[in-house]
Amino acid sequence: MMTDASEMLAAALEQMDGIIAGSKAMQFPNGLFDCQSPTSPFVDSLRALHLLEDLRGALELMDADERESLRCQVPGTTAEGLVDWLVVFLFQTNGHNSVDTDLVYQERLTRLESDKECLVLQVSILTDQVEVQGEKIKDLDTSLEEHRQKLNATEGMLQQELLSRSALETQKLELLNEVSSLKMILSSVEKERKDNESLYQEVNDLRFRVTDMENERLQYEKKLKTTQQFCLICASFLSDMEVQRMKRALETLVAANNEKVAAAALWVESVSGPGVNMFSCSLALRRSRSRSCSSRYCSTKSTSFDLDAAESEFRRGGVRATAGPRLGWSRDLHGEVGVPFARWSKEQVCAWMQDLGLGLHVGHAQQWIQSGQTLLQASQQDLEKELGIRNHLHRKKLQLALQALGTEEDDPKSSLDFGWVTRWLDDVGLPQYKSQFDEGRVDGRMLHYMTVDDLLSLKVGSVLHHLSVKRAIQVLRLSRFEPNCLRRRPSDENNVTPAEVCQWTNHRVMEWLRSVDLAEYAPNLRGSGVHGGLMVLEPRFNVEAMALLLNIPPNKTLLRRHLATHFHLLIGPEAQRLKQECLENPDYALLTATARVKPRRLSFGGFGTLRRKRPEDGEDLLCPLDTETPQGSSFHRSLKIYEEHLEQVGHLLIQSDLQSVVTGTI
Repeated sequence: MMTDASEMLAAALEQMDGIIAGSKAMQFPNGLFDCQSPTSPFVDSLRALHLLEDLRGALELMDADERESLRCQVPGTTAEGLVDWLVVFLFQTNGHNSVDTDLVYQERLTRLESDKECLVLQVSILTDQVEVQGEKIKDLDTSLEEHRQKLNATEGMLQQELLSRSALETQKLELLNEVSSLKMILSSVEKERKDNESLYQEVNDLRFRVTDMENERLQYEKKLKTTQQFCLICASFLSDMEVQRMKRALETLVAANNEKVAAAALWVESVSGPGVNMFSCSLALRRSRSRSCSSRYCSTKSTSFDLDAAESEFRRGGVRATAGPRLGWSRDLHGEVGVPFARWSKEQVCAWMQDLGLGLHVGHAQQWIQSGQTLLQASQQDLEKELGIRNHLHRKKLQLALQALGTEEDDPKSSLDFGWVTRWLDDVGLPQYKSQFDEGRVDGRMLHYMTVDDLLSLKVGSVLHHLSVKRAIQVLRLSRFEPNCLRRRPSDENNVTPAEVCQWTNHRVMEWLRSVDLAEYAPNLRGSGVHGGLMVLEPRFNVEAMALLLNIPPNKTLLRRHLATHFHLLIGPEAQRLKQECLENPDYALLTATARVKPRRLSFGGFGTLRRKRPEDGEDLLCPLDTETPQGSSFHRSLKIYEEHLEQVGHLLIQSDLQSVVTGTI
């Protein structure tokens, strides 16, 4: 029933709307309507009235709840239209005038103005809120920019962390490789330890055998002593008789010798004039020379042949102690064999100087020298003034050559000319000094008597290079100045001895570095002065100095350990012991390529003793004759040969002095 009423109300409302619209549309201009039209206002009015009556009747039949539900279903526009129409109708019906209508409109206007004020207030509030929101937006933009910058910084830090992590991974791999290599080395060391244990057992067995043999030797010595005592008792009688006979023969020989010496002195006075009155001291001078022949020229500042006891005797017109047949040059190229140097002609002396490499001074020599005697009697001032020899090395070379003429034995140092020395500098790794050595005409004899001042005058100022030249000279002495003693080519390195390593050249040391897998560092030794003699014989040159010269970084510990292992195996335990003792010295300083030699300063009180310094004082020699040599058998064999050679030369000089006195030849 409620649905029927609602449908009827809706239909009535629609018809009323249509009637209202139709009444407006069908109105004629004269205010009349067409009654025949389907939408005529009369017809529509009647229909609307019927609908209103039906609506009223339907509403009366409904109860309150149904009316309320129906009213809620009526559209708002329809309800407002009906209310407006009915209100106007009621006002007209009740007789209200236009004033009431104005009041209604005034009330509506007031309500609208209040609504407007509310809206304005809301607009202002919303404007303030918009401004606040704008400020918040700006703050948020600033915060967003800061967060973006922080994000970029964080990304950069992340990249750095990734790079550092990759570097750490690389280091980890390197450390793993090092650990693996160390494990291999440890296994090899363990194997060597086992081998050494077996060797130690063998050594113990040999020690027991040696003990047994020592006991046998003691027994044999006891038997030998008993036998020697018996032999001494038997030979004492025979020796007494022999001594008496030798005494008588010696007295006879001394008496005959004295007569010959006196006859020789008289003959010299008759031949050479009164200027030879000092011949009686010649024999003593020659003997003293033979005793100090190995250390006569220790310093270039005292290279004169004059001795302190006879300084005033050797003047112009006198006879020098070196005059005699022992000065006869056994390698004479220009004169007769056996002719003493004092009797050489001017041409022979000049040719001899030319052969020495002193051809630069031959022009002055031709003008001043009369014979070999002139050169023998010349002093340091004469050589500098008359021959124009300003270079003290040239003067030293000339005087050493004059001294060497007194030996009839072939001196191996004389075969080493200045050309050989320049090639020798290449072998020891110092080619940068070839021009200075060539200008100084340094030969083998000058190397033997080289001093620190001589080397400084050759512009060699590095401590390392001084030690290099020193040990190279020592190697030459041990090899008896053999020209081909140095080893330039590889040999069997499994059986090499420290004595053979001493003879290695700089190029041979570089080849050794290549053989031990250090080829990339080998070129750093060019011009460094590192040779085998320096590695073995010099206590200050250890594996740290070697690594420094090779430019091996300190952080590459494995490479340095590898170098140390092969270096110690090469030089031998004796040389390693000397280097360790030097390393433990409190005054030890690491040998570097930049260390310089400080020239010695002379005090004012030393000028008086400097000129009187004897040639036998050998503390200024670059390589002293008593330089310590390793205790290996091979070193001692070479040293013994060298000492025997010096002793043989001394005996020959004494024999030559005696012969010159006996024969009377000067």
